[in-house]
Amino acid sequence: MTVHRHTNHLTPFGLNLSKPCLIAFSLAATPAIAAQPATPPYPAKPIRLIVPQPPSGTVDMLARLIGGKLTAALGQQVVIDNRAGGGTLIGSEMVAKGAPDGYTLLLTANPHTTNPALHAKLPYDTVRDFAGITQIAASPLVLTAHPSLPARTVPEVITLAKQRPGQLSYGTSGNGGPQHLAGEMFKFMAGVSMIHVPYRGGAPAIADLLAGQTQLMFGSTFTVIPQHAAGKLRALGVTSATPWPTLPGVMPVAQTLPQFEVRSWLGLAAPAGLPAPIAQRLNAEVKTLLQRPDVMQTLTLAGSAASYSSSQSMQDMVQNDIARWRSVIARRNIQLEN
Repeated sequence: MTVHRHTNHLTPFGLNLSKPCLIAFSLAATPAIAAQPATPPYPAKPIRLIVPQPPSGTVDMLARLIGGKLTAALGQQVVIDNRAGGGTLIGSEMVAKGAPDGYTLLLTANPHTTNPALHAKLPYDTVRDFAGITQIAASPLVLTAHPSLPARTVPEVITLAKQRPGQLSYGTSGNGGPQHLAGEMFKFMAGVSMIHVPYRGGAPAIADLLAGQTQLMFGSTFTVIPQHAAGKLRALGVTSATPWPTLPGVMPVAQTLPQFEVRSWLGLAAPAGLPAPIAQRLNAEVKTLLQRPDVMQTLTLAGSAASYSSSQSMQDMVQNDIARWRSVIARRNIQLEN
């Protein structure tokens, strides 16, 4: 008598099936597996752009400009989320600890690269925990004087400061900011002594300069240009390496102090680990919108200019700026306390 053996198989569901039945079961299950939905293309939901500064001023205005243009380009709402506090640390930490999926972005600026030297400890690593996407805009500062100051050029300011050591004062928007650092670099490179007067923001600093309470200031182009045009303040030099187009006739400070360069900048970043295709998409969209005439005009009115870069150039700029400001801050013993 011939004995036929049937090999039984235990399925993942606990069913005991013969081989022919198992084949039929597998074929039946295959279409269900293949029918699983694919990951939707980016972006598939709104994007949060964290601005680590208050909802006012030039940075916030430019954030809303960029956010609005990206909303139209990406087909998803870019929501501006102002998270001010801690000298931009609060908002930056939120992004550093966010998911690297392209739905949490950071509009970053100068404090991003000065904070590592100004704080003994940060809640994140500025280089390791962020992925740079692109620079967006940049502008110089303007060495500005009250009209009563008997100096009309950068060399004349240096001469006057040497004649009156410790008597000239310069106001800033606060300790550790670009205006303060520019002033400290100027004093060091020119070999002069001047009094630093820190304010809680640029508005009170420019108000006291207009009133003649201070004599000098490294002010923003946005603030200085209209006052210079009205004859209420005198622009003496720009902190860019070359002349600035909206301040004709005002020469770079670097013509007197070689290598002197300080700039205000904005950039776009994300949590580290951002997938390359998403970074490339965002980089390309920003590059396109920065070429639009209406965007360029708005940047010009804000005293800035488009400053597109590759993601790698953004990363390199951050690392170079950190090293540079560490040196300046340590050499001048700059402290955050007023």
